[in-house]
Amino acid sequence: MDANRNKIKEMSIARTLATLRKNNMEAAFVPTAQDVVPLLMTMLEEGNSIALGGSVTLVETGALKHVKSGAYRLIDRYEASLTPEQRIERYKEAFSADVFLTSVNAITEHGELYLVDGTSNRVAPMLFGPKKVIIIAGWQKIVPSLREAVDRVKQIAGPANAMRLSKDTPCVRSGKCIAPHCDDRNLMAIPTGTCDTGICSNMVVMGHQTIPGRISVLIVGEELGY
Repeated sequence: MDANRNKIKEMSIARTLATLRKNNMEAAFVPTAQDVVPLLMTMLEEGNSIALGGSVTLVETGALKHVKSGAYRLIDRYEASLTPEQRIERYKEAFSADVFLTSVNAITEHGELYLVDGTSNRVAPMLFGPKKVIIIAGWQKIVPSLREAVDRVKQIAGPANAMRLSKDTPCVRSGKCIAPHCDDRNLMAIPTGTCDTGICSNMVVMGHQTIPGRISVLIVGEELGY
């Protein structure tokens, strides 16, 4: 990356780390994806029960592989032999986990986390339950404000995740949300009746936290995930 563009990137990351900390979250910069697991090892204890939110970033950083190493009690939502009913029970177990490991759709420079989910087995335990929540996100998920966070999901994260999940949605067919831009009438939502097969059911903004340090955000200096 050009030195001047890299400087702008570094300044944006620094602003975001500072505001996340002001919002009672722990926040750290991780230079590369390869640096994530060594840092994660210092944050986890052997025998911790760990639950997961669906995330491409966890795969790309090696975090998913690490928590499957046998050092922890993994509440594995990905176990192939699970029936639909058993998978739901795994989702419920996440609420009592020592650690919930996941990513987010966007992070604002104001120190807010923005997430959009379908069934919300990711966002629900982030809000309540696990003793600790660790979020890993590529730096490209940083945006100036909530308006840009909404646009990012509508134009990038939403369509990419719908494709990953093999959904038949307007965004899979066109590459963008049927309501691709944020506006005052539909700030976070999709107009009623326009996307009945979508995965964007619940929109969550996480701001100042009541429990200091429960949320940890690791911002990686590479583009990761959607």
